Amino acid sequence: MASRNTDPRTGNGSAPSPDAVSLAIIEQLQEDGRRPYAAIGKAVGLSEAAVRQRVQKLLDQGVMQIVAVTDPLTVGFRRQAMVGIHVEGDVDTVADAVSAMAECEYVVMTAGSFDLMVEIVCEDDDHLLEVINKRIRALPGVRSTESFVYLKLKKQTYMWGTR
Repeated sequence: MASRNTDPRTGNGSAPSPDAVSLAIIEQLQEDGRRPYAAIGKAVGLSEAAVRQRVQKLLDQGVMQIVAVTDPLTVGFRRQAMVGIHVEGDVDTVADAVSAMAECEYVVMTAGSFDLMVEIVCEDDDHLLEVINKRIRALPGVRSTESFVYLKLKKQTYMWGTR
């Protein structure tokens, strides 16, 4: 399964770097994911058709996604947590297994205290316990976990641009 930053053609993180015009298109879409291609084209100096082609290429290469970002509480998910995972053996194998779980929205390999950091979005505490205790901890190679339950979401934005 390809991750968000993985080139779907090769299965690795080697998607080509976008040029300056593509970065400008990405910034336009980060400001408003529903912005018309004609408006984006005007802002970046391309035709609507050229913008449409570039956006499709960026999507196909896994460089970006266009999604609706929600507050999980407003759509029925009452519990979120960040879970740090210590792994024995191959971290990739555990990361792939965790990435396949629908509740795991964000999976990152780290060089810090944990081998993996995983954001989990669940319906309630029982659901969170089931995901951590019965599914994540049961994976071969998982040595231990530490959970950081979210009490309140203060900021969630994807407006950091392309710098």
